Amino acid sequence: MNIATTGALWLLLALPGQTSAAEPIVVNGALVTAIAQTDVPARAEGVLTKLHVVEGQSVKLDELLAEIDSREAELLLAKAEAEAVIAATSAKNDADLRYARKSAEVAKAELKRSQESIERFERSISQTELDKMVLEAERGVLAVESAEHELEVARQTLALKQAEVQVARETLARRRLSAPTSGVVTQLHRRSGEWVKPGDVVLRLMRVDPLRIEGFVSAATAARLKPGMSARFQAPISDEPSRDFVGKLTFVSPEVDPVNGEVRLFVEVNNRELLLRPGLRGTLTIDVRPAVNDKKASQE
Repeated sequence: MNIATTGALWLLLALPGQTSAAEPIVVNGALVTAIAQTDVPARAEGVLTKLHVVEGQSVKLDELLAEIDSREAELLLAKAEAEAVIAATSAKNDADLRYARKSAEVAKAELKRSQESIERFERSISQTELDKMVLEAERGVLAVESAEHELEVARQTLALKQAEVQVARETLARRRLSAPTSGVVTQLHRRSGEWVKPGDVVLRLMRVDPLRIEGFVSAATAARLKPGMSARFQAPISDEPSRDFVGKLTFVSPEVDPVNGEVRLFVEVNNRELLLRPGLRGTLTIDVRPAVNDKKASQE
């Protein structure tokens, strides 16, 4: 076969329509990987008093994982809550304000009667006594303003104490490590009785449902792929020669490896029975046939 014939043959094979567009894409040696692995850190400084999990244990979202010594934080919270109760009592107590207002009304009324008396009888009240009454009326007004100010300060103090309660509660909450996601505890980095600081990794949590299947295809094959396509992953599980896991194509890399010309892809599969484990390899089959809805849309 000469060069011209060989070139013609390759050109014929490359022409569109020569291979079935509905033929599934098979990826051998696809690798099971975790979608998410989370290092759970300490958020406060102190002694790690309790570990509620062991390696290999499955946990749910927000499940308690570990605790840091919280005795001081609990006392600070109790103190803040008590001060908030006292502040609330002061903020609700307007007795001084009501008394000041009543005193001001009486002083104003007495001054008015004296002024009326002077109008009728010019020397019935001396000027000194009248000046004292005016001063007393002004003092009553100032007393009301002072009582209003004190009540407002009490209300602002209550708001401050309530904020301190929230801070104390958050400080206490930081001493309880909860699961940021459901998954399996894969490694304990710390043990009960050890001293930890904020940022120290206490344990590692791996999400095992769903899992990701990672594979590589040629750039030409990748052109046929679209996220959302159905996929099936086959891998040997226990005594079974193979087991099927259904999933969806979630990612096709926009980059082509310049060395081997391959494109990376991800398929997400359910693992509710927790049979798959990261590190397993198997065969990935992607159905490239258009969905029924896509066909209807194209016909319309």
